Amino acid sequence: MTDESWAGWYRDRHGSEAVILTTDGRQLRVRVRGTDFEGESFDSLGPVAGPPPEAGLFDLADGVLGDCVLEWDLPLPVLVAGTVRQATLSCLLSLRRADPDLYLALHLDGAVYESNRAEGDFASALATIRRILPPDMHLQICAACALSGYLPAPARRISGGLGCFRDAKDAYRDAAEDTDLAALWERRTGLVQEIWSCREFDPRPTADSDPRQLGAFLPEPA
Repeated sequence: MTDESWAGWYRDRHGSEAVILTTDGRQLRVRVRGTDFEGESFDSLGPVAGPPPEAGLFDLADGVLGDCVLEWDLPLPVLVAGTVRQATLSCLLSLRRADPDLYLALHLDGAVYESNRAEGDFASALATIRRILPPDMHLQICAACALSGYLPAPARRISGGLGCFRDAKDAYRDAAEDTDLAALWERRTGLVQEIWSCREFDPRPTADSDPRQLGAFLPEPA
């Protein structure tokens, strides 16, 4: 995978500064006030190995960034009537200790498609946007790929934890029940970020057109 980088802003009670968010599709990285943070989810960004950050620079919650706001824009491939277009996804993430929330807005050709103002994770926020997209418009990202799914669990982190099964396509498509996904889980290619996209993207059919698709474990448009 080739890294992608997105320009954005970091804010907390100590001030604000421009930052660059980077991901390889799995790990997220950001450098704030001279300290490098890394994690598999936006709510698990902890200092990388090395000297700990200077006391008072950050409000770390359980060793990870907390009580802060991250804001950034990223290019997002969108299929419009079968043609790939580049839209912009604006992301506003408040990492509050008790109740983090996320807001997404997809911009394309002057139109804006928004999530709710306080979504709990990327899967839910992206599903909200997908519900209001025109019928011929589809997000070309891992969260909307027919080769991805979550291991059923009572709770998820804000991002990541989405299993990619591009190296086990046939077995994944043949699975029909939660137990089948659990049995296939060790065959996953890896865990990916919902907003990542790769060359093997396969549009997910709607749940009612093929209820056997394991993508039904993701929030789907109604």
